[in-house]
Amino acid sequence: MIQRTDSRISRSWCLYDWANSAFATTVMAAMFPPFFRQLAIQAGFPGHQATAMWAYLTAGVLLVLAVLAPVLGAIADLRGSRKRYLAYSAGLGVLFTTCFATLGDGSWAMAAILFAGAHIGFSASIIFYEALLPSLASGPEMDKLSARAYGWGYAGGGLLLVLNLLWVKSPQWFGFPDTLFAVKASFVSAALWWGFFAVPLLKWVPEPPPGQAGGEGRSTLGEGFSRVFRTFREVRKYRQVLLFLMAYWIYNDGIGTIIKMATAFGSEIGIGLTDMLGALLLTQLVGVPCTLACGRLAGRVGPRPVILGALAVYLVISLAAFFLQSAWHFYLLAGLVGTAQGGAQALSRSLFASMVPQGRSAEFFGFYATSGKLAGVAGPLIFGLVSQISGTSRLGIVSLVVFFLVGGWLLTRVDVAAGIAAAQPQNAGLAGDPGRIDP
Repeated sequence: MIQRTDSRISRSWCLYDWANSAFATTVMAAMFPPFFRQLAIQAGFPGHQATAMWAYLTAGVLLVLAVLAPVLGAIADLRGSRKRYLAYSAGLGVLFTTCFATLGDGSWAMAAILFAGAHIGFSASIIFYEALLPSLASGPEMDKLSARAYGWGYAGGGLLLVLNLLWVKSPQWFGFPDTLFAVKASFVSAALWWGFFAVPLLKWVPEPPPGQAGGEGRSTLGEGFSRVFRTFREVRKYRQVLLFLMAYWIYNDGIGTIIKMATAFGSEIGIGLTDMLGALLLTQLVGVPCTLACGRLAGRVGPRPVILGALAVYLVISLAAFFLQSAWHFYLLAGLVGTAQGGAQALSRSLFASMVPQGRSAEFFGFYATSGKLAGVAGPLIFGLVSQISGTSRLGIVSLVVFFLVGGWLLTRVDVAAGIAAAQPQNAGLAGDPGRIDP
């Protein structure tokens, strides 16, 4: 484990957040939802149904990822090949993202296929990326490193979004014939950014040793599934991990739905693309200092109170969004998201990492990803159904309140100290007891 979180190794690890945030911000959060929605409308679907179709697409992709995530993590642990699999999955994501530029009018079905491939590559790479975290830091330093990476992600994604916003707002200044061309150029820029800034991690961050299952050289897909089934049985010994995953599953559902549906929702109620991109840029700008501040605050009070505070902010956002009418409302809510999003996700990651059994980080982060992806199925699915039935997405936004309330309550039930103790090698034989869930 490295001792100094300002070393070249830790900076290279953080830089992957800078890299992949180009896809998360420019593609997933900003441009692809309204782009896909417009393709569906061109194909003859009404506006609210086009929004619902985007929600269903998101839910379907996340369901696939939920099945794949623990298997990918188990295989990577067996071979000690986290970096290699990260390179493969990131390369897949970069390739499919680049292909967005080939989409023509009304081609919503091909857009769905390409987005699914890009999203799978993006999410799989995150599993292997986050699985490297426990080997780089521990304790409060892990909270700070995780928060720093999220801060870098906000900065990187925001910097590229500034350029993309300028392209879309004034395409002729850059030699683009129209706004559509600028949007497609933005997709390509996100792919190139992602690929280029992934290189330092692949070059400088060391590969942790293989897991403890004795599977070196035997990392077949069948062995991956076999190890996943063993982990499902053994995870019951780590009760606090399981309880945390349940909480994370629920509240991250609400967070992920807001991220993925924001611009589709804004487009439906008449917010222009330039204003939506500007609001998302505000999220990035606010998110950098707020995420770093959350990391420092967690060093004083622990990560859980900070996460609960962020969930309270999201509760306000989901209620206030029902009344959204104009562009400045969208900017206001985007700023609030920036205060909470990075802190909630960065500290959730480091809190989970502190309770992961040593030598099985990729496998357990596969479960972490699975909980997030399965959660992500429910939120967009409910959002889409409510939008389609009611003819508006406003009630879909309000339905997210329950995710923050229930997820936050479950998080208060997690005994963090017991979870950390159960993960230590010297406590391995007592893992079933230290993880007891207190009433």
